[in-house]
Amino acid sequence: MNKMIRVENLTKQYKKSEKPAVDDISFTVNEGEFFAFLGPNGAGKTTTISILTTTLSKTGGEVKIAGFDVEKQAKEVRKNVGIIFQKPSLDLDLSAEENIRFHACLYGVYGYRPTFKMMPKAYRERVMELAEIVGIADAMFKPIKKLSGGMQRKLEIIRSLIHTPKILFLDEPTQGLDAVSRRSLWEYLNGVRRENGTTVFLTTHYIDEAENVDKVCIINHGKIAACCSPEDLKRTLEFDPTPRVCLPTLEDAYIEYLNKTKQNNEQTYNRPGNSRA
Repeated sequence: MNKMIRVENLTKQYKKSEKPAVDDISFTVNEGEFFAFLGPNGAGKTTTISILTTTLSKTGGEVKIAGFDVEKQAKEVRKNVGIIFQKPSLDLDLSAEENIRFHACLYGVYGYRPTFKMMPKAYRERVMELAEIVGIADAMFKPIKKLSGGMQRKLEIIRSLIHTPKILFLDEPTQGLDAVSRRSLWEYLNGVRRENGTTVFLTTHYIDEAENVDKVCIINHGKIAACCSPEDLKRTLEFDPTPRVCLPTLEDAYIEYLNKTKQNNEQTYNRPGNSRA
């Protein structure tokens, strides 16, 4: 099976920082896999995804996306990935379609034309097809300022999929969406994954969104703490001494894991000989 994402001994240390934000981590993601990268705030998730998507340089290690090196072949990497960033990244002075057009041209998918009608037929059909699917076709030529937060998020979905990427990076994709928009978005993303065999790399604080992933990887304090299927993670953690087949949900297992990690760290810190200074 093809390795669409291969991370080996990745390290990132920011200047003036005493410890690495990402500390010698390694993992792989197979073609077509739904992969969740979870961890508390400050664990290293955003730093990692920024390196994987070529927006941040690494300190050490090797990262290949769709077979291309993230630093030596960054342009090829960008052609193969779609990204929905944690924070909105739309230009509010442009229309919805103009945001998509500039993105597509910037990534080298299409040559730039000053109007929608002058763009290639393939681009025009793809934009309107995606707009119909996510339900914002009527808003494609309106200024971004007039669109609701949910509509803007859907626009970012279209922008990330305009070039039919092999890998889709979702960094907190439903942040700020209401329950209806959140469900609608996931129905569409799951459809894209099934129909196109798209590899999906997800970071989220809504752990229920990762319940049906193929593999979950937990990062904490810059290090990989666990990397396995959701069911395997559930089986390794218990609420009490009574054996269980599995925990009820991935969220239960995740919270229990973080609590145990915190308790273990506190016990180590409080042992005789360890200084609080």
